[in-house]
Amino acid sequence: MVEEKEGRTLQRLLRLYRSEPIVREVVHAIHIVASRLRRQFGDEPIKIMGFCGTHEWTITQYGLRTLMPENVELIAGPGCPVCITPAYYVDIAIKLSLEGITVYTYGDAYRLPGSARRGKGVRSLAEARAAGGSVEVVYSVLDACKQAREHKRDAVFLAVGFETTAPATASAIVYNRAPENLSFINVHRLTPPIMRYTFEVHRGKVPIRGVIAPGHVSTVIGAKAWEFVVNEYNIPVVVAGFEPLDVLLAVLEILRMLEEGKPKLVNEYQRAVTWEGNQVAQQLMSQVFEVVDAAWRGIGFVPNSGLKFKDKYSDKDALRQHGIPELTPEKFNYDLPPGCKCAEVTLGIAKPTDCPMFMRACTPSKPYGPCMVSSEGTCAVWARYGGYLDRELARELGLTP
Repeated sequence: MVEEKEGRTLQRLLRLYRSEPIVREVVHAIHIVASRLRRQFGDEPIKIMGFCGTHEWTITQYGLRTLMPENVELIAGPGCPVCITPAYYVDIAIKLSLEGITVYTYGDAYRLPGSARRGKGVRSLAEARAAGGSVEVVYSVLDACKQAREHKRDAVFLAVGFETTAPATASAIVYNRAPENLSFINVHRLTPPIMRYTFEVHRGKVPIRGVIAPGHVSTVIGAKAWEFVVNEYNIPVVVAGFEPLDVLLAVLEILRMLEEGKPKLVNEYQRAVTWEGNQVAQQLMSQVFEVVDAAWRGIGFVPNSGLKFKDKYSDKDALRQHGIPELTPEKFNYDLPPGCKCAEVTLGIAKPTDCPMFMRACTPSKPYGPCMVSSEGTCAVWARYGGYLDRELARELGLTP
């Protein structure tokens, strides 16, 4: 009875956040404020970056770009952890799997290409498995722990993800859920440092005028983690949820702050995000990891953007256990295939359609670059939902695409 009542409540909430009359009202308000902002910015587009890959999914799947005024541009950001996983670590996972060591991975990373070119070696864990490698797809780190304990074979887990998945890795280690035969290829990355890096990359170009901060990440690190965007860059920030109305309200709030000339940090996603975040998760991360400079695929090393196992937990570091050197700035090589624009797409400098490979040599069924692999990758989102749904939604609402 309780579950049935909760289900009805959830459905009512979903209908509210997707309500056509409310969406129309918010879109109308966006157009009014954007029109007034022309006096301030002229013909220069007002660029608003949606950091999170799930926000990009919402924007594209629901065709929200077609609802924007001509002077408001929604751009994607670096919020796809699989997309930015360096090829170096994928190559290590492939090598170990072919040597008989079981590699556990999330589904999104299963087809992630390493450094090998098409037709010139094993490119992904999926291809490694087809070639006889020991690869298992799991839904969580706890699944990997359970299977490794049962099988008792030497195993590694490809630990990919931002602050949303790092606490789960830390928890498995702190609470001794990870058996002795399981170690981790640690590719966890931190989001605020790459946001700062992105702002620096956009210097000298049309600037980012507002940021829709990630909702899932913010449940862990708290809304306060984005204060620096306002304090250091004078850019308004809204932490938002993932329903269409969440995103539209975030856009409206950013435009209003620009009009008033008073950038602030606003938490629109208060139903899930607090100011301080999940302090238990934060403590687990700080207990197991230390912050280090780390590599991002196609981008290079970003200061203070990675997590390294503390010495106390070095026995869980798969690279150390198998005598593999850690990636350093000196050893880092540009790790995107020729012609791929994933780095530019990740940083919001280019759109997927700017890439000559997009929907030609690079498709969801046969990805060429990393941004086409994950469900959160901008190229994959555009390939699956771009265009058709935009036009359809615009027609239904009586708008011109």
